[in-house]
Amino acid sequence: MKDTERPAPPDTPPASPPQYRPLERFWPYVDLPEQLTDEELAALDPELAAALFGTPPQPFSVTVSFAPFEGPDWARALELAKASVEYREVGSGTARRHRARFRSEHVADVRALWDLVGRFDQSDVLIDDQPVPYARELWLPLLWLLIH
Repeated sequence: MKDTERPAPPDTPPASPPQYRPLERFWPYVDLPEQLTDEELAALDPELAAALFGTPPQPFSVTVSFAPFEGPDWARALELAKASVEYREVGSGTARRHRARFRSEHVADVRALWDLVGRFDQSDVLIDDQPVPYARELWLPLLWLLIH
């Protein structure tokens, strides 16, 4: 067979008419509200909420984000995180993270939590929900100065 010659397509029979008529209604969840409920809005990731609705003005905050770990300090770390102004658990499996947001008047609680989780590389510090350079090395020691 030459390069320019191609086999002829096989003869295909004409398409048969469909055996059923599809419903005009394609979306099975017709009764869903178009607006998110308050619970759904509260469960949104802060970055997604900021992208969708903009960032509402909030007071200065420090968020400690950490992965679960084994050891005797785990229960105390989780207790401190849940006592924060805003606690959220995101992800699942090996990607599970705990996020605890604190206001500037709760610096002692941030310090106590960081003393427990700061030794792990998976722990992060966010300032106003944003990663900033030197958050661990600069921002946290500056916050410790606020402790009387």
